[in-house]
Amino acid sequence: MGVFVFLPLVLPLTAWPMARLAEQHLHPRTATWLLTVVAAVLAVCSTLCLALLMVVGTAQLPGNPLPDAWSDPEVRKALPYDEVAGRAAIPALAAVVVACGRTAWRHHRVRRRAAKALAELPDRPVAVLPDDTPYAYALPGRRDRVVVTTGLLAALNGAERRALFAHERAHLAGRHHRFLLAARLAARANPFLRPLWTAVAYTTERWADEDAATRVGSRRLVARAVGKAALVSRGAPSATLAGFAVAGPVPRRVAALLGPAPSTRLWPPVFTAVGLAAWGAAAGATASALSSANAAVSLFLVLKAATPL
Repeated sequence: MGVFVFLPLVLPLTAWPMARLAEQHLHPRTATWLLTVVAAVLAVCSTLCLALLMVVGTAQLPGNPLPDAWSDPEVRKALPYDEVAGRAAIPALAAVVVACGRTAWRHHRVRRRAAKALAELPDRPVAVLPDDTPYAYALPGRRDRVVVTTGLLAALNGAERRALFAHERAHLAGRHHRFLLAARLAARANPFLRPLWTAVAYTTERWADEDAATRVGSRRLVARAVGKAALVSRGAPSATLAGFAVAGPVPRRVAALLGPAPSTRLWPPVFTAVGLAAWGAAAGATASALSSANAAVSLFLVLKAATPL
C-alpha cells in the first residue's frame, strides 16, 4: 500500500482547476453530472482513507475495543507514518461525521418547515405567497412545487414570469436538489472539495437557464428575467436548504445567455484542452477509488491474518 493510501486525501487539491474548466467549457448538464460524481467519489474515498487510518490509530490506544491482534506490528506496517497519521485521523473523521450529519439534518429540517408553511395553500404546482419580499424557489417533495411571492410577480411582466416559471420547473425536472445536496455533503466531508460545490451551484443554475431558454424560445428573454429578478430580490433572504438552488453569479449567467448556446455534445473531444481536463477529472476520481479500494482490501487481509480464529 505504502504512501499511495494517502492519494485520496491529496487528489481533492485538483478541485479548483477542474471546476473552472468545467464551468467555462462544458455544457451545464455535463458539467453538473461530472463535477457531482467526481466530488462524491473523492469525498467517499477520502473518508474511507481516514477510516482506515483511524483503525490503526485506535488499535494502538490503551483500552481500545478492537481485538489485541489488530495492534500487531504487521498491521502498523500496512500504513506508513501510522503513529501520527492514525491518531490524527480520529478527530478528523469525527469532524467529517459531525459536519455531514449536521448538513443532512439541516436539509431535512428546513425542507420539512418549508412544506409545512405551504400546507395551508391550495395544492397546486405553483404556490403564491402573499409577501412583498421578492423571491422564488423550487421546492422538491412528493409533489414538486414552485414557490413565488407576490412581490416578485409584481416586478415581472407576463413573458418574464413564464421564463421564471420555466427556470424553476427546470430545477425540479432535472432533480437539481440532489446534485446540490451531494456536492454540499462532499464539501463537508473534505474542505478541499468546496470549489466543486460552488461550481455545481453555478452549473445547475446554468442548466436551468438553458432549459428555460429552450422552453420559452428566447435566450434574451430568460437573461432579462434573470437580471430583473436578481435586481429586485437584492437583500431578500436566501434559501438555507442545501437542495434549494441559489441565484449564483448573475452577471456570468446573463452574459452566457446573451452569448451563443452551448454545445449539446455530452462529452468533449479527447484531443482538446477541455477534453483532456474532463478525462483527467474522470481518471483522477477513478485512481482515487482504486487506491482506496486497494487500501481497504490490503488492510482487511492484514487484519484477517493478524486476528486469530
